[in-house]
Amino acid sequence: MFGERKVKIKIDLNVNGERHQARVDPRTTLVVFLRESLHLTGTKEGCGTGDCGACTVLVEGDPVNSCLMLAVEAHGRRVTTIEGLANDGVLHPLQQSFIDRGAVQCGFCSPAMILSAKALLDRNRDPVEDDIKKALSGVLCRCGSYKKIVESVLALAGNEKKNV
Repeated sequence: MFGERKVKIKIDLNVNGERHQARVDPRTTLVVFLRESLHLTGTKEGCGTGDCGACTVLVEGDPVNSCLMLAVEAHGRRVTTIEGLANDGVLHPLQQSFIDRGAVQCGFCSPAMILSAKALLDRNRDPVEDDIKKALSGVLCRCGSYKKIVESVLALAGNEKKNV
């Protein structure tokens, strides 16, 4: 359209412990910003409508579908992606638990499942199986690895024997 201006909005956010400043189109979703601007491709975009949960990241410690959140809404906030969990090349215990128990098959849902589980364990160090299922219910697993995923979280929480 003739005379159309491309408006950009300045955002300043903390992603995985690092401050990032950028100018973004106000319609840019957080998942697109993370993947295309910051090259954090662990966050997956599945459906783009918030139904599959593959794009889940933590915003201020809470799981959020990043395909439904605009990047400008993350301004001034703390965002954690799967890349932010490992510390100096050492996997987070949740990541290791998923690997140890074979909960990672195709890997598409794994980042979202792990981040959703982290949010749960940050709030409740002693969840039971139903708590875990509820916390992970927003993320679909295409491979059907739900049993191994739940076992991975239970093992880390120290509840494996209690819930089997």
